[in-house]
Amino acid sequence: MRNFIKKALTRTVSVRVGRGKTRQVELPPNKKLVYGMYSAIVALICLTILEATYIYALRSFSNEIFAAISIVVGTILGAFFGQKA
Repeated sequence: MRNFIKKALTRTVSVRVGRGKTRQVELPPNKKLVYGMYSAIVALICLTILEATYIYALRSFSNEIFAAISIVVGTILGAFFGQKA
């Protein structure tokens, strides 16, 4: 899974080599970013399971857990879009 995250966060940049010539260079992401994204995805999975269990056991919806899920999703999307920009 870490290789998938690393490949998704890798940025490709055009570098000018000579007159009228460019070359594509891949810039790998920082290890801390990859591990942070990995832990955020694991947290998202755990929170989703917790919300489903809460709904199944108590027959109600938890706004607090849903807010935490929204924050984690926003963090993941922000990291992906920020790294690709």
